Order: sequence, then structure tokens, then C-alpha cells
Amino acid sequence: MSRAARLLDLIQIFRRSRHPVTAAGLAHSLGVSERTIYRDILTLNAQGADIRGEAGLGYVLGSGFTVPPLMFTDGEIEAVVLGLRWVTKLGDDRLGLDAADALAKITDVLPPDLRARIDDAPLLAAARETERARAAGLTLLREAMRAERKLAIVYIDSSGQRSKRQIWPLVIGFFKDAEVLAAWCEMRQAFRHFRLDRIIGITATSEALPRRRRRLLAEWRQAEGIVHH
Repeated sequence: MSRAARLLDLIQIFRRSRHPVTAAGLAHSLGVSERTIYRDILTLNAQGADIRGEAGLGYVLGSGFTVPPLMFTDGEIEAVVLGLRWVTKLGDDRLGLDAADALAKITDVLPPDLRARIDDAPLLAAARETERARAAGLTLLREAMRAERKLAIVYIDSSGQRSKRQIWPLVIGFFKDAEVLAAWCEMRQAFRHFRLDRIIGITATSEALPRRRRRLLAEWRQAEGIVHH
């Protein structure tokens, strides 16, 4: 691995880490000595990175640092392109447009050889009508989650029973066979999961969530035993 590639990998490790990373841990991840890590950190700081170290804890990267030019490996290009193409095809209209804009911005700043690889990426995403139908309410759901507002829904459960619910929408999970909304259900007084294709009516309300969505998400993760990395 070249030193330039190692510096990029070092930055990526910092970006992925939610907690301080020790020099020993960095050295193990990159297959180099701790002395090399110390030199690399000095180099990155000289280039404008805000890498702070604290004895006994490790290093963290401050916000706002980018490494020009924007570079991707072949695998990273395929992952980014497939993900954005998938959202373009299967998301709601607004989210699809945002994904297309994001892909255009990424393409615009890449060097010509990498730009060509985006056009030639071997992975495609295609929409089926059933998936489009399930995604029909995504815009309203995303707006409610962003604004931290309650929603009123009409839901049909697996036994065909219809009910009206007042919910606090938290997060949407995209799975192979369905999209699922996790929310607090006022009727059940508990967290519940609603398949989007079984929500047959959605009405926005002006009622704010009683607690911040971030806090509710943490409570949901704890209730579900989900480890958040």
C-alpha cells in the first residue's frame, strides 16, 4: 500500500469510528507500526486535518476535513452507484430526484477515468410496480420524521383487521420483500412495526412528538436490542 493510499484509509477509519481510536488499533488495522501511525497523523494535521489525541483514550478526527481529490476504489464506485440507482428507481419522487442529483455531483468531481467507471458500473437497479406502490407514502413519512410530527394512519394487519392509529414515526427499514416503518403506537402504547404496503391511509398532523426523535430512536433500539455503530 502506498503512503497516499494509507493516509486516505486512515482518514476513513476515523470517519467510521464513533469513538476515539488508539494508535495500536490504527496500526493493527493498517498493518503498520505505531511509529508510522504517529508520523501519518502529523502529516495529516499538517495538511489541515484536525486530529486530536488524548492519553489513554486515542485519536479523533474533527469535522470539516476533506481529502481532495475525491477518490473511490472500483468496489466503492459500484456500491455508491448501485445504492443511488436503487433509490432513484425505488424511492419516492423527491428522494429519487435527490439521489440522481447526488450521483451527478459525485460524477462531476471525479477524475475522467473514475467518471467513466460510473457509466460502466456493472450493477443496475430496476423498479417493479408493486415496489412503486409500497413506496407511494414515503414522501409524507419522511417529511413527518424530519419535522418530528405525529401521523394518523389506517392500517390492515396480517389477519385483515383494519384499525386507525396515531403514531410517532421513527425510521423506515428497507427489506427484500417489504418496507417497514418503526413507530410508537399510541393505541398499543408500545413500539410497533408497520409494513408500508398495509398502510392504506396516511394523514399528516400538526402535533409535535412529545420527545425528540433522536431520543425515541435510542429507546426503540434499546427495546429491540439493536446495537448502533
